[in-house]
Amino acid sequence: MSSDPLVRLQSLFRETVASHERFAASQLPALVAAADAISRSLDAGGKVLAFGNGGSASDAQHLVAELVGRFEAERRSLAGLALTADSNVVTAIANDYGYEAVFTRQVEGLGRPGDVAVGISTSGRAPNVLAGLVAARKAGLMTIALTGRDGGPIGAAAEIHINVADQSTARVQEVQRTILHAVCALVEGRLAVQV
Repeated sequence: MSSDPLVRLQSLFRETVASHERFAASQLPALVAAADAISRSLDAGGKVLAFGNGGSASDAQHLVAELVGRFEAERRSLAGLALTADSNVVTAIANDYGYEAVFTRQVEGLGRPGDVAVGISTSGRAPNVLAGLVAARKAGLMTIALTGRDGGPIGAAAEIHINVADQSTARVQEVQRTILHAVCALVEGRLAVQV
């Protein structure tokens, strides 16, 4: 590894571009399926429940912000909840039931058949994200997993699995942010909900 910061940065950007290209070569059909599922749910009056831990919690909140606010088009607000955003709910559930239940309890209380649950995990192995997706399927929600590495049990638990098959957490998160923006672009385009 070079000690020259410019050389290091050029290498980093090449790695990021290569990760995006590898994803685009094989995973775009899953992305289209996810956007279709979200569009159908929102068009029918459903909502998106998104969740994850750490950086994935931030990505869940980002997805919901793009839906409820807007992505690129002026349009009506679209229904979404980030199950990571309410610290009172998260800490109360963690205290009373354990951290593994923080998403499960919210899915049980807020999710309805026809809604979409989006579980995000760079490792594909977060126990609380897995439990949330399992609870969502049981409650009749469409489940989407956005994972990294080999997808792990989280990818296997979802009806739609979008996988960034990279070992670097940073590269996975970079591609996942692009994925979320791409899904939002497709959803906005399909719903044709201009003001």
